[in-house]
Amino acid sequence: MKRIYLDNNATTAVRPEVLEGMLPFFSEAFGNPSSIHWAGSQVSPAIETARRQVAQLLNCHPAEIVFTACGSEGDNLALKGTADALGERGNHIITTAVEHPAVLDTCRYLEKRGIEVTYLPVDEEGLLDLDLLEKSITPRTILISVMWANNETGVIFPIREIGAIARRHKVRFFSDAVQAAGRLSVDVQEAQVDLLSLSGHKIGAPKGVGVLFIRKGNPLTPLIHGGHQEMRRRAGTHNVPGIVGFGIACQKALEELTSVPRRVESLRDRLQDGLLTLVPEVKVNGSLRHRLPNTLNLCFAGIEGEALLLHLNIAGIAASSGSACTSGDLGMSHVLEAMRVDPLLGQSSVRLSLGRNTAAEDIDRVLEVLPPIVQKLRDMSPFWQAGSCCGASGGY
Repeated sequence: MKRIYLDNNATTAVRPEVLEGMLPFFSEAFGNPSSIHWAGSQVSPAIETARRQVAQLLNCHPAEIVFTACGSEGDNLALKGTADALGERGNHIITTAVEHPAVLDTCRYLEKRGIEVTYLPVDEEGLLDLDLLEKSITPRTILISVMWANNETGVIFPIREIGAIARRHKVRFFSDAVQAAGRLSVDVQEAQVDLLSLSGHKIGAPKGVGVLFIRKGNPLTPLIHGGHQEMRRRAGTHNVPGIVGFGIACQKALEELTSVPRRVESLRDRLQDGLLTLVPEVKVNGSLRHRLPNTLNLCFAGIEGEALLLHLNIAGIAASSGSACTSGDLGMSHVLEAMRVDPLLGQSSVRLSLGRNTAAEDIDRVLEVLPPIVQKLRDMSPFWQAGSCCGASGGY
């Protein structure tokens, strides 16, 4: 039985080129880059090469790149570091109700320490009201934090327009771009973001490495103290193999920025059209016009999403119900709740996220396997009655 992986928003496989580039830094090039002797000087240039490769993907200066351990650390550093550095200027942050938990939980932490947070709602397509965002800015606002693209629905936010609003009001702007990198053009100059986080394992690099872009001239209090690394913005011995791998992954993502997303989008649309044709009463969650090329989030009326995922797993198909960081939570996703999806329907949601290795035959296999599983679960479900489940329809 061939295994099919459709959970690329949770993590991606390490690219062969990335693995090959990393291997020397586990063995012969093992030195600490902070050391001044030959072993350190042997590896420190590799970090700066990776810094340039990441900067090229984001269209920024290499000195504006800070290596972290993951996207969550970058989110924490951006939010907590800004709140601390600009505390005398204000105590108000604006974010959205559909951010990744790394942002939402950090905002709740800051609220306990005197920071006021406005959580902007989204509409039923998962989109923001930019007029409401602008009206929410006060003289005490120090930061707007809006993700580039949602990790569950794939909805893309109007980052350039938000950047223009932030500049007009002289408010700092941060975007969690973990899901966008490698799938969209992420240009920090065009978008006018001041801070932006990435995670290596979302674009074919290993787990345990991330980046925070910090625009020059923006003060930020470090989270981790104890060393001079990263221009004293993030202490700690560098994860050299991970950083090298991240750099290579960014270089490859930039090279493939038009070809791979276009191919993946075609497969995603083929999957969506097939499921809407073969399975009655299915709801696509999120905007059909503004979403990542690889992401498809669906509700299958009358069943539980977790049961569907378990049956898919038995068939060798890996998918998810939303963020991997909340996979142990019960109930409906906070993202679907913010989009006002009916709670019973929302518990049937499944996220299918394609990647650069997804093939046409994988889509054919899912279209063969998934519809009978849905029918089987509906036959067993006390909630299923055709035409009466939460208003879902194949025409969504």
